[in-house]
Amino acid sequence: MDRRDFVRLLVVGTSAVVAQPVAAQDRFRILPSVDGPDRGAPVADVGSELRGFLGSLRIGEARTHGPLRVFWLYGAAPPGPLLVATLDDARARGDLLITEREQATVASIVVDNRGKAHVLLLAGEIVLGGKQNRVVAEDVLLPPASGPRSIAVYCVEQGRWAERSKQFHSRGSIAAPGLRSQVLARAPQPKVWEEVSRYQARAAAPSATGSYEAINESAAVQAHQETVDRAIDPRTPVGAQGAAVFVGETFSGLDLFQDAGLLARQWPKLLRAHALETYGRPAVAPADESRQRGRLGDLLANAARAKGWRRPGVGTGWLVELRLMDARGSALVAEGQVVHAAIL
Repeated sequence: MDRRDFVRLLVVGTSAVVAQPVAAQDRFRILPSVDGPDRGAPVADVGSELRGFLGSLRIGEARTHGPLRVFWLYGAAPPGPLLVATLDDARARGDLLITEREQATVASIVVDNRGKAHVLLLAGEIVLGGKQNRVVAEDVLLPPASGPRSIAVYCVEQGRWAERSKQFHSRGSIAAPGLRSQVLARAPQPKVWEEVSRYQARAAAPSATGSYEAINESAAVQAHQETVDRAIDPRTPVGAQGAAVFVGETFSGLDLFQDAGLLARQWPKLLRAHALETYGRPAVAPADESRQRGRLGDLLANAARAKGWRRPGVGTGWLVELRLMDARGSALVAEGQVVHAAIL
């Protein structure tokens, strides 16, 4: 990282610390544009599409392994599913190009969808390469033949600012729930680095450059994730559109998608991320299922009634931020349907 970028990060981090008393009262802030001063004024309304989708959800069966429990979520069928590729789908086909900006900066990179389908990038997905590894800061739905678009990111490799490759690639990983929650909250960059360090310490996965990816490269972590995979199953039930996860008494997070096929393609990486929350913890009995089911029902009901803000996304559709008491919520709505929603 050059001196200008380092100083800029310090200024941003210091400003965020000074602003904390306000942020504590209003935890869900409007995300800043990276393509200019304004992509359109935010609207103080989450929209009927999100309310209807959340209101239609049914909590289904559960799967349990140790303290980790997954509840499958079922919703109303979408009016007409968009043709959506995941980041990994598009990269495998060579349709998605991810590079540094011409004048590289820490907080943004460039994506270009050259394919015929929309491409969904999830807040929390990790991309590797460039001058340092990054994590996507917000959901983005790139239209077909999008052209180059700047997207907001965070650094998850503090100790490197030197080009490793012209293009970024992905190993199919998404940030652990605690880190992803900081991303959704648009925490200052130093807070994101602090969270990366916390997970590295728990996983005993140090890195010379402070890279979050060292956790996913750990043989012990991989073995743990494989054990969780076998117990919970990376395959999703027929018709399930979402999954909510608890670790012991703690709500770990939930993700919802427009259709069952999209959940099925994203679930393996989401399950591996949730598995990190149980790594290195002593074996304990699972929490009471009926109590967790009740808590989840209350959370979904509150989310369906929640107030919030929506604004145009970098690509197609609207980004929505939910105002919840003890969780962070976001959703991406396009063409009359909820493509993805998350609560962490």
